[in-house]
Amino acid sequence: MWRRAKAVGAVGLQNGAWVLPGSDDNVEFFRTLAAFVRDHNGAAHALSVRTVEDTGDDEIVARFRSERSKEFAELNERGVALLSELDREASKGNFSFAELEENEQVLERLAGWLDKIVARDFFPDERTKDAAELLDRCRRAVEGFTASVYRAEGVAPELPPTTETGER
Repeated sequence: MWRRAKAVGAVGLQNGAWVLPGSDDNVEFFRTLAAFVRDHNGAAHALSVRTVEDTGDDEIVARFRSERSKEFAELNERGVALLSELDREASKGNFSFAELEENEQVLERLAGWLDKIVARDFFPDERTKDAAELLDRCRRAVEGFTASVYRAEGVAPELPPTTETGER
């Protein structure tokens, strides 16, 4: 159950209580999840609540932001690692289709992961823009690496080299 809740961006309060911002989609998610738990002989209740303390909302929003912050930090780490890997392979002249395929797969995973994070980032801030810019840098770097592989393999010798910014 907790995996499903975390996958949609819910944060756990305590003792199995999960919270999401109010929306029709989130209400339906909790209804479906509660039905799933009951269908498997568990006890579950889906409630729509409002905080009665002034500080309650701020604390919960901070938890949402903290969870997304961890995800954005990990995405950033992996994006920087991809850029480093591309630089390392380029400096060694390792322009092979196998290396290209591996890096394209990493880029696809990063793009998919960013989509998932953004979908559950209910309180977006500059991290979303920063992550999108990093992903764009990764895409341009993979494109440059692709051109180098094609040249090295004699597939497209007319392609001039590209820089990380995508300039030729």
